Amino acid sequence: MTIQKRIILDELGKTKKHPTAETLYSIIKKRLPEISIGTVYRNLEILTQRGKAQRIIDRKRKNRFDGNIDRHFHIECSSCNRLEDLPKDSVEILNNDIDIDFEITGYNLYFCGLCPDCKSEMA
Repeated sequence: MTIQKRIILDELGKTKKHPTAETLYSIIKKRLPEISIGTVYRNLEILTQRGKAQRIIDRKRKNRFDGNIDRHFHIECSSCNRLEDLPKDSVEILNNDIDIDFEITGYNLYFCGLCPDCKSEMA
């Protein structure tokens, strides 16, 4: 694995914020000043294809990335676009295998709602 891929995975693994490639680029640039945004995009694509990172498409159709590749779900605030992991046991029924003839090889599911900050602002 190249140094660029290792650093991208390292920084992605340090955050729970599900960054865009641009956000990740601004973080990585501090460690690798010579890296380009194109390199970050290409490596995120490779890491996603290889199952080392997860792509999440948010409500605004932006690609965001997650270093947690375990099966889990997300919730996005419909006001501020904060994106977080849902606790594992909150949707346990959806984690069970579905009794159909298909072999499920992947899925993308996230929930929308209001984060605590936005909810309190609206109260």
